[in-house]
Amino acid sequence: MFDEIQQLKKKKNAVILAHYYAPDDVQYIADDVGDSYFLSKKATEYEADIIVFCGVLFMGESAKILNPDKKVLMPDLKADCPMAHMVTPEDIRKIRSEYEDIAVVCYINSTAEAKMYSDVCITSSNAVKIVKKIPEKNIYFIPDRNLGRYVAEQVPEKNVILHDGYCPTHDDLRADRIQKIKKAHPNALFFAHPECRSEVLREADYIGSTSGIVHFARESQSREFVIGTEKGILCALKKNDPDKRYYLVDDNQICSDMKRITPGKVLDVLKHERNEVLISEETRRKALNPLVRMLELGD
Repeated sequence: MFDEIQQLKKKKNAVILAHYYAPDDVQYIADDVGDSYFLSKKATEYEADIIVFCGVLFMGESAKILNPDKKVLMPDLKADCPMAHMVTPEDIRKIRSEYEDIAVVCYINSTAEAKMYSDVCITSSNAVKIVKKIPEKNIYFIPDRNLGRYVAEQVPEKNVILHDGYCPTHDDLRADRIQKIKKAHPNALFFAHPECRSEVLREADYIGSTSGIVHFARESQSREFVIGTEKGILCALKKNDPDKRYYLVDDNQICSDMKRITPGKVLDVLKHERNEVLISEETRRKALNPLVRMLELGD
């Protein structure tokens, strides 16, 4: 299967991008593996005709918005992100009507429709940096309340209005479970994604995006780590340093949507060029501005 995928990639001038939460065997066949911000940038850098995006739907939408002339294919169109649908245009319009001086800051983990009504997109790796740069004092942070609360603590000079969305996988982690596993592994450092609850972040030795966590673990002198994010990150961690030890908090650290993606599905969409991400020109044009602004302010 691997050889056939490689042959089709070459024949069709295709590139495979995979998120850290995709299954290990999918990460192994990808040309690039990373977090949402890294993959957003990489999608614009390849001179490919086809992008096979091994992630959830909002990632494929963002790639298509940024690359209208490229064909973006999803291995499984049912691989979606629950949090992406937790904010609506009506929510945004309501807040805009209540504040004159406000910027709508939209986590990239959102639908193309939500991006249309936003001022700038962010990812977990650049959220604090971008919010600091925005001139408006009032920030409507959508849709993730946990990441928004974390940003608000880092940028106290802003008035951050939180929307009530969340990532089910990260929001499920609790401080008591973290404390229990840290007691079992007293030499381990605990790193957490800022999509986790505040009570979990208070237990963390390091808080960062998936790419930040990978970098932190690689550079750290510690030999043991407790993982406060989706278990798919283990693939990159073990690849970088297989001699270090990594512990999951429990067996629930799984994004079932990401796990829908398989090498067989990658091969299928390369063969038949199905599951194409299609976005109307009006939606693409309106959703493009906050994504472009993210790339400008995020560097």
